[in-house]
Amino acid sequence: MIFIDEVVKNLINILFPRLCLICQSVMGDNEMQFCSCCRHDLPLLDHVGINNPVEKILSGRVDLAAGASLLRFEKKGIVQQLLHNLKYKGYKEISTALGSWLGSRISHDPRFKNIDIVIPVPLHRSRLRKRGYNQVEDFGREIAYRIRADYVDDLLLKKISTPTKVFQKRHHRWQDKKTVFSLRQPERFINKKVLLVDDIITTGATIEACSTTLKLIPGVKISVATMAIAD
Repeated sequence: MIFIDEVVKNLINILFPRLCLICQSVMGDNEMQFCSCCRHDLPLLDHVGINNPVEKILSGRVDLAAGASLLRFEKKGIVQQLLHNLKYKGYKEISTALGSWLGSRISHDPRFKNIDIVIPVPLHRSRLRKRGYNQVEDFGREIAYRIRADYVDDLLLKKISTPTKVFQKRHHRWQDKKTVFSLRQPERFINKKVLLVDDIITTGATIEACSTTLKLIPGVKISVATMAIAD
């Protein structure tokens, strides 16, 4: 019986090989989501301490309770390839894998204790319709599961479809940050600890705009978790 199971397993691996979510090479039996080479090359961040890059980039702009990012983003690097596969090639498993990874890490961090609600940074409905999914949804769901918080993705809304370049350079933003996002049922956020999740922080403008909207609600405390942060 064991021999038959092994034959079936090998046949499945031949017909439907498990591929690395980054380089698309065939993975070995002991590899999960990423091949050993790619996993070794991923630039992991230590999100704890005074040099925390998320808290540093948002300092003075967002009254942040805690911040964390899993990976360091560099142009033409392995993380850029990873996020490209997620956003434009439909590899949504990446979102789940990174959410599980970061969720497990911050679940042991007392700064993220007692988070009430996890919210993904929303896409405008036109971009959501074009792409078919929000690339951070599964990331947020997995983190919420790991830290035992509620996941809510229909209350923070993006009202304006802003070009990507708008958030790449803060001094070129033409839209007031208070008008980009809005909240439905704002009473649900009163005195809540909210964790905003996104794929990447570049200038921090998107998180700043979301936080500005959330901070209109009394007693809200905001934390942030992202897949990556740019140098």
